[in-house]
Amino acid sequence: MKSAELTQHFEHLFGSQPRVFSAPGRVNLLGEHTDYNDGFVMPCAIGFSTRVAISPRPDRKLVIRSEEFSEQLEFDLENLPSRGKGVWSDYVLGIAVMLGEIGHPTPGASLLVRGEVPIGAGLSSSAAIEVASALALMSLNGARLSLPEVAKLCQRAENVFIGARVGIMDQFVSCLGKAGHALLLDCRSLEFKLIPIPENVRLVICNTMVKHDHASGAYNRRREECDEGVKILTQWYPKARALRDISLAQLEQHTAELPPTVYKRCLHVVTENQRVLEGAKHLTEGDVCKFGTLMRESHTSLRDLFEVSCRELDIMVEIAESLEGYCGGRMTGGGFGGCTVNLVKTADASRFAAQISERYQAATGIKPDIYVCSAANGASADLNGQA
Repeated sequence: MKSAELTQHFEHLFGSQPRVFSAPGRVNLLGEHTDYNDGFVMPCAIGFSTRVAISPRPDRKLVIRSEEFSEQLEFDLENLPSRGKGVWSDYVLGIAVMLGEIGHPTPGASLLVRGEVPIGAGLSSSAAIEVASALALMSLNGARLSLPEVAKLCQRAENVFIGARVGIMDQFVSCLGKAGHALLLDCRSLEFKLIPIPENVRLVICNTMVKHDHASGAYNRRREECDEGVKILTQWYPKARALRDISLAQLEQHTAELPPTVYKRCLHVVTENQRVLEGAKHLTEGDVCKFGTLMRESHTSLRDLFEVSCRELDIMVEIAESLEGYCGGRMTGGGFGGCTVNLVKTADASRFAAQISERYQAATGIKPDIYVCSAANGASADLNGQA
């Protein structure tokens, strides 16, 4: 019914019947800050989506509205900007610009956006709006891109138009996620494998409600530190193109040659890649306890080596440890706030959610949002506005 409501709202605003496209947010179970190092990640799509309704218009305007924001934005398709201005509509506009660059200019169009992925929570609301917008705009301009190509286009929009040096993970799983499965993705080759998540566990996502303002600054700095590590290590390993190509033994041979902070960043990425590959094996075998141990190790590494956690995330992780049904958890997303993801036995998930909410609020004075969910399907066209 969500798409039917959006269709009605669109008809009221624009006087025409739209097509509706949706794309989900994601949560990353293992593999944080490995994607832009050509490494391995294991995200899954979640049941929060952004929907974009679209219909053609006869003029050369791109008109964008959102149900979350009041303004209507109009752009001249003959004179689109080359860079974003730091506002929400950049995510739609950037897709139109990138499609134009590859020979698929956008015709006149009206768009209405409805987002249910929490913004700033590390659940990739940006990838959801990018992917849904890409499918919507492609429905008018005749582009025939595969879903992996759509993911790459959306990543390019965020890298070039928005100015955030993100990897491919978020857009890829928003395109290709599958219900009941995590997606083991090789971020270099884009080869992927669906890993079943056992039915006896749920994902409990805990939003700290904290959004420390790191924007792209601290994120981009971490990426530069990883790049610096590769540059130094290629003196001994000239074939290495990214930290993905460095083993733990190789890294430890050259600890003294790396600045201490750069070494810590590299150590996180190298060991995190190992955790993803081990984790895929454990999850395939249904061993959620061993997988949960790797999630705990990942959080410790993100906190101490990559230094992207914060007090509220650490408190949320510590509280979870004492609760019944908990298999493992960690911070998820870029860091400095946002969410933790926890694997919790299905029978205990509701009680876990209530208890962690109560204890986190007692410890911090902040009331968190808690979402109990399962892995969901990726992007789609909503048939006749009824999905």
